[in-house]
Amino acid sequence: MRSDKVSLSDIARLAGVSTALVSYVLSGKEKEGRVGQEIAAKIRAIAKELNYQPNLLAKSLRKGQTFTIGLIIADISNPFFANIAREVEDESRRHGYTVIIGSSDEDADKAWDLMNVLINRQVDGFIIVSSEHSERLVEHLQRIRLPFVLLDRHFPQFDTDFVVTNNARASYEAGLHLIENGYQRIGFIAYQSAMFHVSERIRGYQEALRDRQIQVEANWLKRVSFQAIETEIRTAIDELVSAESPVDALIFSTYGLAVNGLKYFNERRLRVPEDLGIVSFGQAEVFDLYYCPISYMRQPIDVLAKKAVDILMSRLKGEMSESQQYTIEAQLVVRESSRRRMIR
Repeated sequence: MRSDKVSLSDIARLAGVSTALVSYVLSGKEKEGRVGQEIAAKIRAIAKELNYQPNLLAKSLRKGQTFTIGLIIADISNPFFANIAREVEDESRRHGYTVIIGSSDEDADKAWDLMNVLINRQVDGFIIVSSEHSERLVEHLQRIRLPFVLLDRHFPQFDTDFVVTNNARASYEAGLHLIENGYQRIGFIAYQSAMFHVSERIRGYQEALRDRQIQVEANWLKRVSFQAIETEIRTAIDELVSAESPVDALIFSTYGLAVNGLKYFNERRLRVPEDLGIVSFGQAEVFDLYYCPISYMRQPIDVLAKKAVDILMSRLKGEMSESQQYTIEAQLVVRESSRRRMIR
């Protein structure tokens, strides 16, 4: 029997029960319908054997919902965001929702277009990893009262639901770790961005140095544009290691910056950690595959995604009135790239 032709009445006929009884079981309401466990198990087994698929359109019309979520992420090519998408998708499925994913490529105009496409698809709500200059997207969703949760990045000027990493604390711990391992001239490479999470990572790094009485030099901080990352990170590294007093360690504020930086290290034959100690944000297999495993700040992707989905589900059920805002701690994973510096 073809799955697209299977109906509740088909299952009812094979199970020898009423269509209403099948409906109760397959919608998880067998207790309300006082259906026995043995009959419920039989109905589910028949439905599985026939590969029964519920009529989501009919369900949507009844409830006024599509049971879909729009997920807009910043850059699908980045393993961090790809893993976020997977976690959000898995968690949403457990709630009976399908996720439609779009990548803004760190472009606010593209994020705006994606939002409108997904609204036209009648998604019930959004989970959004914001790109720079996408404030109007947030304002629009607030204005039309469509539920959304900001994930990983947020705008402090807006009272919204969000789930983020404690970025300042994570950078602080990365800087402190390097200092305690004997590094004194620590550079920091970040994106050229006014996003709050970027400024928080810079702030945490600078506070770590100041708290250990290290004079922060302005030229230790380098900013790289997302659109010209490959060329600009080369210039940044050249300036950091070729200065009169070169840096002895580097913190990369994102995975993408770290990968491009490590590629250039190989070209310049810079040794890690002999020439430069390294700590990066983000986790990916490449950090294990590099000849010197890279220390990194692990952001709890599963926790971030689950919390964002849970908040959105509560919003869709009308269970909350106040904004839900969560800041999750990152964890330093120490590898060979930041081992104690040998005095030469």
